Amino acid sequence: MTPAQISSTPGRLGHSAELRLAAQRLGPGVGRRRFLTVTGAAAALAFAVNLPGAGTAAAAELDARKITEDPFTLGVASGDPLPASVLLWTRLAPRPYEADGGLPARRVEVRWEIARDERFRRIVRRGSATAHPEFGHSVHVDVDGLDSGRSFYYRFRTGSWTSPTGRTRTAPARNARNSSLTLAAVSCQAYHDGYFTAYQHLADEDVDVVFHLGDYLYEYAVTATGGARKYTDRVLPDHYNRETITLEDYRMRYGLYKSDPDLRAAHAAHPFVVTWDDHETENNYAGDTPENSVPPEEFLLRRAAAYRAYWENQPLRTPQRPTGPDMRLYRRLHFGRLAQFDILDTRQYRSDQAYGDGWQVPGPESEDPSRTLTGAAQERWLIDGWKSSEARWNVVPQQVTFAQRRDVPTDAYKLSMDSWDGYPASRQRVMDGAEAAGIENLMVLTGDVHVGYGFDLKKDFDDPASRTVGTEVVATSIASGKDGSEKPANWDNQTRANPHLKFYNGRRGYALVTLGTRQARADFRTVSAVTTPGAPVATAGSFVTEAGNPGLIPA
Repeated sequence: MTPAQISSTPGRLGHSAELRLAAQRLGPGVGRRRFLTVTGAAAALAFAVNLPGAGTAAAAELDARKITEDPFTLGVASGDPLPASVLLWTRLAPRPYEADGGLPARRVEVRWEIARDERFRRIVRRGSATAHPEFGHSVHVDVDGLDSGRSFYYRFRTGSWTSPTGRTRTAPARNARNSSLTLAAVSCQAYHDGYFTAYQHLADEDVDVVFHLGDYLYEYAVTATGGARKYTDRVLPDHYNRETITLEDYRMRYGLYKSDPDLRAAHAAHPFVVTWDDHETENNYAGDTPENSVPPEEFLLRRAAAYRAYWENQPLRTPQRPTGPDMRLYRRLHFGRLAQFDILDTRQYRSDQAYGDGWQVPGPESEDPSRTLTGAAQERWLIDGWKSSEARWNVVPQQVTFAQRRDVPTDAYKLSMDSWDGYPASRQRVMDGAEAAGIENLMVLTGDVHVGYGFDLKKDFDDPASRTVGTEVVATSIASGKDGSEKPANWDNQTRANPHLKFYNGRRGYALVTLGTRQARADFRTVSAVTTPGAPVATAGSFVTEAGNPGLIPA
């Protein structure tokens, strides 16, 4: 969609005139740093502040007793557990389908409690936080002083309203010799492709933490009947039936997604660790380069809006809060001596896709050593972190397929230019870094492709007999791709073309991974349908990989 189309679309919530004027002044050669040096744009976007300090933030506080509708329609969430702290989140939105959430542009005081028991008889911490309208009336509370490695219950209150109760868990102490950890990996939840039934089942699983690997929402239009959901009991507002562009668009899209009861149940049941892929902003964008031909300042405005809405609607700490179109999302978590998690961002810093993107024959352009998927700074951070790791398992939650994935079992194969196959030099530097750091138990967690994969990671993917240096668990989608099938149309070609591919299933669901001192186990959990609600869950495949002896073996 061109800027002219954006401005002329009936009922379109375009970027404000002030924002557009500031962006246009940047000129055609704008980059991220140049964008941030322009005072007018940064001030107008109000993304560079540590705390809201002007405008609506200075207005009188809203008397919460006057809130007459439930403000906790989007539920609660927790995230990024540390040994002594966890991040608690909610967002006040009595009317989640509206741009302002149904609240005036005034700040609201919100009280919070965290307890050892579900009935809140043993409260360990309590306090209050301010829900600022600049941040969509979201609340991010970093609760510290907690015991490590244990479960807690939490809730929020404002006025006469009390939120649903959430359950969370802190990480084990850094030096703890913990012997087991169970995680879930999820990705790709296109609302318009089906119900989030997998989350209903995940809420009942006994897991310590959930890693969301990207595509939490999609920018595409959602019809009045919810697309493939085919609602007969409701009609969604017309503003969802268009692509997200502005901050208001993204905020309302999160309101739609988080109004889903199954998604809310999963968030309330487990702490989440989130990272994005492309659709939280725009399909297959690469760094500063959009998918479509729009002026760079237009895309940076869109990216800034998308990043801000992402932070507002996720359980993320203050260091992750964006500044303009930039957001530091890669970070590291430790779960005792058992696991180190290096959460990557393979979208914000990457080189543009080679050969125009898509599946292409690899060649000099894709194999250029200067190309990067992570950016130089994140790559150094990852490898340096491995050098000091004392963890039994080094796990890398990230977005796109890491292992080589040929499309056909002939010499005329193609590779996906959007995955690590489109950046083989970048992948090789990462693998060499893991080897140099002495990482024996490397596991990559992946989303993006709407299927479940289990890969052995090879020292040389072109030589099936080469040493296996790690494993990759690819979580299928929650809903994207609609119902899917056990054996997609390319199942035979891909399993024959990639001997290191040990599992391939095209149903929707999630992956469970249990890390132990001697082995790790991966269970691929799937549902039979998402275009109709209530499908049961089953285990489509189970594999183990031994500590010190990487490679997936059927359990």
